[in-house]
Amino acid sequence: MTKTALVLRHVHFEDLGTFALPIERADYEIRYADVGDASFPPDHLPDQFQDPDLLVVLGGPVGVYEEEIYPFLSRERAFIAARLAARRPLLGVCLGAQLIAAAAGGRVFPSGIKEIGFKPVSLTGAGRESPLRHLAGTPVLHWHGDTYSLPAGAANLASSDAVEQQAFSIGSNVLALQFHPEVDCGHGFERWLVGHAAELAAARIDVAALRRNALTYGPALREAADRMITRWLSDPERRSR
Repeated sequence: MTKTALVLRHVHFEDLGTFALPIERADYEIRYADVGDASFPPDHLPDQFQDPDLLVVLGGPVGVYEEEIYPFLSRERAFIAARLAARRPLLGVCLGAQLIAAAAGGRVFPSGIKEIGFKPVSLTGAGRESPLRHLAGTPVLHWHGDTYSLPAGAANLASSDAVEQQAFSIGSNVLALQFHPEVDCGHGFERWLVGHAAELAAARIDVAALRRNALTYGPALREAADRMITRWLSDPERRSR
């Protein structure tokens, strides 16, 4: 039986990337909802996507705490809070992870640095027992300036040399990733470079080196990310309908 996956997208080029194939392979029908407008949650979604089997919240270049500037964030946060209260499967990436942290009672705030580039994360004991074990030693894409405090009841899964909180889980149904294992490091990566050109210039990031690293690390990251998300989706402890 086909299941439903609702994907909340903030900017068009930050999509499911390499996560799309394993999610489809797990028999999910994927439906995107672009949330950067005044009508979120969108009224036009079919009924089966109002309470999907899987909710995925993707990244974007805004801060959770900027609700006065971007009012849709407060509605999105409430949507996620309801999902948490229902204990339904939920996956967040970057901004998505920060929104989950905030909805679960954590605090999201500027880290004081721009962590942009490819490097591995260090897994905690809980992380090594989680699906993130498939990412061990594999450079992943970091692209964020904010971080979060760990919500009550959450398990910290990973850190980096610059930012302590890089991933967390809440039970078996919620997985939040501050970094980007899903990034398509092939032709799709150029859209990231163009879309974030102003941020890259302001942070004085070497774009040519970033592009080279994407080509170098992309194949291994694709395989590791596929194994990680496949394992999480197949966890027998995760609730479904």
